[in-house]
Amino acid sequence: MLLAIDAGNTNVVFALVEGQEIKTRWRIATDPRRTADEYAVWLNQLLTLEGYAMADVTAVIIATVVPRALHNLEVLSSKYFKVDPIVVGQTIPWHIEVDVAEPGTVGADRVVNAIAAHHLHGGDLIIIDFGTATTFDVVDYSGAYKGGAIAPGINLSLDALFEAAAKLPRIAIEAPETQSVIGRNTQDAMLIGVFWGYVSMMEGLVARMRAEIGRPTKVVATGGLSILFDTHTEIFDAIVPDLTVLGLALIYQRSLQS
Repeated sequence: MLLAIDAGNTNVVFALVEGQEIKTRWRIATDPRRTADEYAVWLNQLLTLEGYAMADVTAVIIATVVPRALHNLEVLSSKYFKVDPIVVGQTIPWHIEVDVAEPGTVGADRVVNAIAAHHLHGGDLIIIDFGTATTFDVVDYSGAYKGGAIAPGINLSLDALFEAAAKLPRIAIEAPETQSVIGRNTQDAMLIGVFWGYVSMMEGLVARMRAEIGRPTKVVATGGLSILFDTHTEIFDAIVPDLTVLGLALIYQRSLQS
């Protein structure tokens, strides 16, 4: 089976995949100092709990936006799974056109998402990924990655408010209880400002992107907060929580055919 690893700025996701079916997945906080040995002990216990063994892993594919985390993940693969990992964007080509000014600077997760979304939905697409940052990525009907936009993640926005303003409390993101955008206390005012402000930002940016593309364009959302926003906006055409993992599995399958 394939072990797909998506190392983001906040979490590293490990998923056990057979074909295009995700058997199980786990996540751990991203820490570039975490050693291959620590990963191995943690993964061995989780695999055992799910009825698998480390010997069941026959291939490893890695996408990371944290360069310092890559080495220990590569050592994990070679030392404990006895395979040379595929590092997307490095050891194999993308097999899609990355049509931007500096292709090498595009985050691996963004291109992986583009590959998966185009495979699943086709046509012109805008992909919104809710992570540490919220990314908006455009894929044209041919499957070419055309660029996009990066905004602070909603939790970063909340943390910035709390850390920069002495009298504002730390709050968790959630949907406001009413549709009113006039808060009657400080906590409600913060939640309204961040939540509805974020919805307005998404809707406005998607509208501008669609106008610039000039063709019917679907919006595909991924990331944990996509479910939260789905009931408060009509811009999403599809939500695919495991888009990056599915993209990694697809890239691996294509690598076997090339």
